[in-house]
Amino acid sequence: MTRILSSLAEIQDQYDALFCDLWGCVHNGVTAWPAAVAALQAFRAKGGRVIYLTNSPRPKPSVERQLDHLQVPKDTWDDLVTSGDAAQFALFSGAVGHRVLHIGPQKDRTFFTERGADMPDTEIELVSFEEAEGIVCTDLNDSVNENPEEYRGQLMLAKECGLKLLCANPDISVDVGERRQWCAGALAKFYEDLGGEALYFGKPHPPIYDLARRRLQALAGDVPEARILCIGDGILTDVAGGAGESLDTIFLTGGLAAAEFGPDVENPDAAMLERWLAGHQMAPAYSMGRLR
Repeated sequence: MTRILSSLAEIQDQYDALFCDLWGCVHNGVTAWPAAVAALQAFRAKGGRVIYLTNSPRPKPSVERQLDHLQVPKDTWDDLVTSGDAAQFALFSGAVGHRVLHIGPQKDRTFFTERGADMPDTEIELVSFEEAEGIVCTDLNDSVNENPEEYRGQLMLAKECGLKLLCANPDISVDVGERRQWCAGALAKFYEDLGGEALYFGKPHPPIYDLARRRLQALAGDVPEARILCIGDGILTDVAGGAGESLDTIFLTGGLAAAEFGPDVENPDAAMLERWLAGHQMAPAYSMGRLR
């Protein structure tokens, strides 16, 4: 059974490092949550390290700017690893070719232009569908008004052409304030359902955790696996990823699945939670309403 926590402080002495999700955990896409900020500040004040681990398709510098805009204090984290970082390495290594069609909004073009010093120096050209060797999906072109079904014709043709789709954000959906919208992961799954091949590099897949471990080691040396704790609200990304890496995880029930656990978002109903987790065949070590 998962242990329901009232606060991170209950268990923080058992861990030296956190791999903490951002959207739905520290902020809601509009503003930072004060209780989450205070919990992370307290963990770091006692010597812990915090690595933000996000399925954002944008590389680290772009997400850093977003955190500043959302007023997430810099003293809540030590480093930041994005799905975009892990997917970038695959892109510049030629995973889907060097002439690619981009599906996603203009703001995500930093995925192709901002690369870290450890990235291959291969050039990538953005081209039309007719010229593409592969597809890179960072999001829907208009995630507010579109849904994956609207891409059926284009994706069926892509499948017939044998194009691989690199998914820079495996999340299926995200809550922006009170509004839920689709993410790149929904489009990638739809492509697979149509018979196409999608490549993933964010949570729950190993590449993003490998990168997080390397950056943690650079900060703190070798941290035992048993002293690393994952935190997130996505059962198929954060919780499944932590389980796949054999890392303890706090499942934040007040995020994407908040409606499943009773009327009090901060305090999930234990019986409802256990039934829901059993239905998903997941057993996170801990659960908590919202990070605090």
